[in-house]
Amino acid sequence: MSGVSLTPATASVKVGATTALTSTVSPADATDKSVSYASSNTAVATVSSVGVVTGVSAGSATITVTTHDGSKTASTAVTVTAA
Repeated sequence: MSGVSLTPATASVKVGATTALTSTVSPADATDKSVSYASSNTAVATVSSVGVVTGVSAGSATITVTTHDGSKTASTAVTVTAA
């Protein structure tokens, strides 16, 4: 596998709302396309195993996607605003 990308590069979500991020593993014919997601600040935003971000409290967090083998990462800056 040559890389992973995460779109959009930046996202904004209100407290209590959700937004979806999309990861793309390249090349398209990679044998293992599984990825995991993590939030740099789960008090501000959480992320599900499929890339759905939920706003928890106002602030900023970085959502990072990592390929299964851990060798490639990509990230999205998320801003959470008051509902």
